[in-house]
Amino acid sequence: MPMRTRSIAIVAAVLAVALIAGVAATPAFAQQKPGKLKINLKILQAYIFIDVRAMGDLVWSGHDWKLPAGDHQLSIYNYGYKPYHRTVTIESGKKLTIDVTLEPIGGDVSGPFGRIQIEGAPNNSAVLLNGKTPDYHVGHSDEFNHNWVWKQELFVRPGNHLVTIVKDRNEIWSGEVSVAENQRTIINVKSGQQAEDDCERCRTLTSAPRFKAGLASATVAVAPTTISSFAASPQQINCLDSSRLSWQTSEAVEVSLEGDKVDASGEKLVEPHATTTYNLNAAGPGGRVQQSVTVNVNTEVVASLSAAPSEIRYRRIGDRVIEHGTSTLNWSARNANAASLDQGIGAVNATSGSRSVQPAPKQTATGPVSESVTYNLTATNPCGGRGTASASLRITGSIEPVPEVVLASVFFPTDYPDRNNPSLGLVASQKRALGLLVDGFKKYLEYDANAKLHLEAYADERRSTEYNRELSGRRAAIVKQYLVDAGLAADQITSQAFGEEQPLEQSAVEALESQNPNAAPANRARNKRGDWLAHNRRVDIVLRPTGTRSLRYYPHNAADSDILWQVPKPSKGKVEQAQ
Repeated sequence: MPMRTRSIAIVAAVLAVALIAGVAATPAFAQQKPGKLKINLKILQAYIFIDVRAMGDLVWSGHDWKLPAGDHQLSIYNYGYKPYHRTVTIESGKKLTIDVTLEPIGGDVSGPFGRIQIEGAPNNSAVLLNGKTPDYHVGHSDEFNHNWVWKQELFVRPGNHLVTIVKDRNEIWSGEVSVAENQRTIINVKSGQQAEDDCERCRTLTSAPRFKAGLASATVAVAPTTISSFAASPQQINCLDSSRLSWQTSEAVEVSLEGDKVDASGEKLVEPHATTTYNLNAAGPGGRVQQSVTVNVNTEVVASLSAAPSEIRYRRIGDRVIEHGTSTLNWSARNANAASLDQGIGAVNATSGSRSVQPAPKQTATGPVSESVTYNLTATNPCGGRGTASASLRITGSIEPVPEVVLASVFFPTDYPDRNNPSLGLVASQKRALGLLVDGFKKYLEYDANAKLHLEAYADERRSTEYNRELSGRRAAIVKQYLVDAGLAADQITSQAFGEEQPLEQSAVEALESQNPNAAPANRARNKRGDWLAHNRRVDIVLRPTGTRSLRYYPHNAADSDILWQVPKPSKGKVEQAQ
């Protein structure tokens, strides 16, 4: 500290108090008397900021400040000590006295050193190093302004430093200062010029205290701001994974990670979607430093898809699918968070999964089926990665028409089967017709397993009603038994005996004969009644549930048709021969 006369100190103190009083006389406090703040602190060089205004040190201030009534933010700085912050409330016309003790922090600072000397700055102005907020305070102008016997020294690490000098709310001077090792850089604030000189003391110092003050001397050694470590673990990740950034700094008052303020030491989880370089910046009175670390992101998606089995069977009869096999798609995707399958399936689990599929052929026409369907898996991640995989599934089989069931009414000889010969009467030609029915119906059951045959048995009008009902019942029974013997299930066949009821009218018989592809012989055509009776000795067959009925065309071309058509009852021998 330079030697000052008491008169200079008194004048300066008076001016400082007058300045404070003048500034305080704002309209907001015009109606209130100011108060005073007195600070008791043993470190006289400590610098006072009130409401971010650079007020001065305790030597020049006399420890007292005249302030407007109200709340004020007080900050006290002395390099090498922990800053002191608090809110003080000043009452109108009253004096507030506070006792402050500053806590020392940090140890001696090691070299190499360079030195900054500041000349021509206003007395009691604050010196900020490498920043423009109070946290960058290293001392005041009266501590670094001469190189006499009692030296006032600001030691820094060699390099470029931003020096800012402020008083009250005014920036007096600011500029970049280059400091070489073992050199003294002299700043003339009034002219703005800088000069360099040898610093013999810098050569002899291996370390220096952060702060030391004597009667007319002062030494401040500023510790360098450092990033001792900045790392990412792991540095190689897959998309969707995270990496832990960790850092350790020293002598920093501001630390930012990618522009966001962070603690001086700490860690953070990051989930980059692309290879990213992270920048850590640390700033303090000792300088501004930056370190970078890169997290490499693997964006590649690896996808797989398979179908088991790779071939399925398909069979359709008419509009009904009889056989339709299924296959299972199995897929997996690495490094993905979204996946989808085409063919109408849509989104699926992104990591792995399975899905049963049952594709139908595109073919609609009847014939053999042989098609392939391809399933495509697409997997993506938010890092822009995309992977695809395919699996083909073969469909084989057939599309068939509805099997034809040949429904022909079964005709019987007069009065057969009778009570004594219940197994006689189903002649060969009618058995052949029933055989065609059986063949077609068995195939039809593949189309409709619930289909049934319904037998409606009739007799001509001769004999009594009761007799004819029994006779028609025997006819239904013998037909049913034949069908069962041919392989049909008995519960698939129902019957109903009508006897002579609901006979075909003569006109209906004539209409049938006109349509019959097998024309009746002349003798039968002339015998209208005989022809009518022959048509009413029959069993009609109905396919259920469709309701399709058997054709009632008389088998005039059959070898045994004479026995069937004969009006008088044929002999047993002839009927046996016809069977």
